[in-house]
Amino acid sequence: MTWLRAFGEVVRSGLTIEETRLEPLLALRTAAGVAIVIGPALWLVSPAYAASAALGAYSAGGATFQRSWRPRKVVALGAGAGLALSTLVGYLAAGRLVTFLPLLAVWAFAAGMAWAVGSTAGIVAATTVGSMLVTITLPTSVGGALEHAGVIALGGVTQAVLILLFPIRRWGAHRDALADALAAVADYARRLRHDPAAPFDPEPLMTARDAAAVTPSQARTRPPVLHGPRGLAERIRPVVAALADPDVGAPAEGPGRDRARELLDAAADVLDAAARSIRRGTPAEVRPETTDVLRVDEEHEVLDGPARQAAERLVELLGEALEIAGSGCAPGRTPTLPGPARAEFLMRPTMLRLVPVVVRAVRREFRRDSPVFRHAARLAAVATLGYLIAARLPLGHGYWAPIASVMVMRPDFHRTYARAVGRLAGTLAGVALATGTVQALGPDAPVSGALAVVSAGLSYTLNRTGYAYSQCFTAAYVVFLLGMGGQAWEQTVPERVALTLLGGALAMLAYVVFPAWETPRLPGRLADWLAANGRYAAAVLRNHAEPTREHHADMRRALLESREARAAWQEAYDRARREPVRPRGLTSREAQEAQEALKGFGRAAMLMEGHVPRADSRFVPEAERYAEALETDTSKAAVAVREHRNPDWGRVEEALHAWEDTAGKGSPAVRREAELQKRALEDLATAVSRTPLERDVGSAREEQRMRATLAAEGNGSGPAHRGG
Repeated sequence: MTWLRAFGEVVRSGLTIEETRLEPLLALRTAAGVAIVIGPALWLVSPAYAASAALGAYSAGGATFQRSWRPRKVVALGAGAGLALSTLVGYLAAGRLVTFLPLLAVWAFAAGMAWAVGSTAGIVAATTVGSMLVTITLPTSVGGALEHAGVIALGGVTQAVLILLFPIRRWGAHRDALADALAAVADYARRLRHDPAAPFDPEPLMTARDAAAVTPSQARTRPPVLHGPRGLAERIRPVVAALADPDVGAPAEGPGRDRARELLDAAADVLDAAARSIRRGTPAEVRPETTDVLRVDEEHEVLDGPARQAAERLVELLGEALEIAGSGCAPGRTPTLPGPARAEFLMRPTMLRLVPVVVRAVRREFRRDSPVFRHAARLAAVATLGYLIAARLPLGHGYWAPIASVMVMRPDFHRTYARAVGRLAGTLAGVALATGTVQALGPDAPVSGALAVVSAGLSYTLNRTGYAYSQCFTAAYVVFLLGMGGQAWEQTVPERVALTLLGGALAMLAYVVFPAWETPRLPGRLADWLAANGRYAAAVLRNHAEPTREHHADMRRALLESREARAAWQEAYDRARREPVRPRGLTSREAQEAQEALKGFGRAAMLMEGHVPRADSRFVPEAERYAEALETDTSKAAVAVREHRNPDWGRVEEALHAWEDTAGKGSPAVRREAELQKRALEDLATAVSRTPLERDVGSAREEQRMRATLAAEGNGSGPAHRGG
C-alpha cells in the first residue's frame, strides 16, 4: 500500500463510527464519581483545587471502560493508585530537568512495556504518564504533593465505592462473552446449511475462554451457568461441521442433505435460545417444530455411516443446550453439564500473584525487534522531546503536547495514525462546542463544573463508538474544567488545538523514524501458525489412533495453541495490509493464498475432531504413523517458510499411501479427512513455493504494480517507500 492510500485509510478509520452497544447507566455512575469529587472540592476549597482533584476520578473512571475481566472496582483502585504514585514521584523529581527528564523517560518506557501484559494495562499505564505531566505543575511543596496524590487516589476509591454500592449488570460482560460464543456457533450452523465449507472465526470462543478465567474471590460468586456452556459450544462446533461436509458427512444432494439442513437449522435455533437465556438470565423458549426435528427415528432415519453418528452426537449435545435455555440460568436451576467442561476450571492470578506473570511477559518482549519494545522506546523519546519542545514555546499548558502524543501512540502504525487524526478532529469539535457554550452561559465556576461533569458523562457514553467522538467531549471537559479554575477560554482553546496538533505530529513522526512494521514479520507468523496447526492435527490423529484422556488433553492444548497462532497471524496480516511498505518475503497475494490454505488445513483437523471415537475403540497404528509424519513435516516446513525455502511433504505422502494400502484399518471418514489435510498442505506449498525465475519475475511484477499505482495517484513513477 502506498503512503497516500495509507493516509486515506487512516483518516477513514479515525473518523469511523463503530457500531457498539452504548452503556449509559455505566457512564452515569462514572460521571457521578467525577461530580462527587468536584462538588465538595469546589465548595470547600477552591475552583482551581477542584479542577486538579477531578483528574483522579475522571481517569480512574475511564479505566473501568477498558476491556478487563477483573472486577471494575479493582481496575478503578489500581488506576487511582498508579495515578497517585506518578503524581508524587513526578513532583519529587520536578525541581530540575536533569532529574525530571530521566524519570519521565523511564516512566514512559515502562508504560510502553506494559503492553506486553495486554492492551488494558498499556492504556492505563499511559494515563499515569499524562498524570505525571499535568500534576507536577500544581503542588508547591512536598506536603502539597502528598495531599494532591491522596486526592487523586481518593478519586479512584470513589469510583470503586460507587461500583460496589450500585452494581450494574453484575457479571454482564462475562455473560455477553459466553452468549456471543454460543451465538457464533449458531451462526456457523446456519451458514453451513447453504455453504458446507463456510469459515468459522474462533475469536468469540477465545474471548469466552478468557472471560472464564476468574480469581478465587470471583469463583465464589460466579453464577454456575458461566462455567459449563462454553465447553458445550466447543464440542458442538466440530460436530456440525462434520455433519455438513459432503466428503465426510451428509451427501451433497437428496434426502440426506435435507435432513442435515433441518438438523443444522435446529442447532442454530437451540444455541440462539441458550445464548439469549445466558445473556438475560431468563428462560428462553424453543419452537416446538425445532424439538420435533431433534427426535431421531431409528427406522426412518435417512442418514447413515459417519453422517448418522454426527447427527446422533449433535442431538445429544443439543439436549444439554435445551436444558440451559429452559433453566433461565436461575440459581438452583442451572443444569450440571457432563464431560470435560465440568472438570475444567480456569484460574486468574490475583493482583499480588500477577507480579511474576508481568515480569515474564515483559522479559519476553524486551528485545530490539519486539513491537512492544519499539513502542516503549518511541513513547519514552516522544514524551521527553515533546515536553522539551512545549516548554520552550510561548504557550501555557505545554504538557498538552506530550500528553497528546502519549495517548494516541499504539504499538502498530495504523492505530497510532488513526488515533492522531481522531484526536485532532475530536479536539477541534470539542473546543468549538465548549467555546460556544461558555460564550452563551458565561464563565461561572459552578456552571462550568456542572458542564464538565456532563461532558465527562458523554465522553464515557461514547467511549466505544470511536476515538474522535469520545475525544470531542473530553476536549470540552478540559475547557470547562480550566474555565472553572478561572482560565479564560480565549487562552486555553488556541493552546489546546496547537499543542494537540504538535503532539499528534510527534507521535506520527516517531513511528516513521523508529517503526515496527508487521510486513517483514509475516513469514514468521505464518510459520508459527503452520507449526501450531500441525501439532493440533497430529494430536487429533493420536486421539483417533488411541483415544485416551491424556490424548484428549493434548488435543485440547494443541487446539488452543493453534488458535493463538492463528490470531497472531490474523492481527499481523491485518496490520500489514494497512502499512505503506513494500512486501518482503510474502507478497499480498501469496499471504492471502497461504492463509486460505492453512484455514483449510485447520478445518480438516476440526472435521476429524468431530469423528473422535469412544474410549473403547481399538488402536489404529496407521493414524499414529500419519500423525508422526504430519507433525515432523509441518515442523520442518515452518522452518522452511521462515527461511524462504520450499516446504516438502514427503513423509506425509508416504504415511498416507501406507494408510490407504491397509484396507479396513480405521474409519474411512478419517482417511478422507487426512486426504483433505494433504490437499491443503499442497495448496500451501503452491502459495509460498517459487523457483528462482518465478521469484525474479514476481518481484518485478510487484514493483511494476506499485509504480503503476503511484503513477495513477499522481505521486510520480519512482519506487514506493521502503519503510523502516
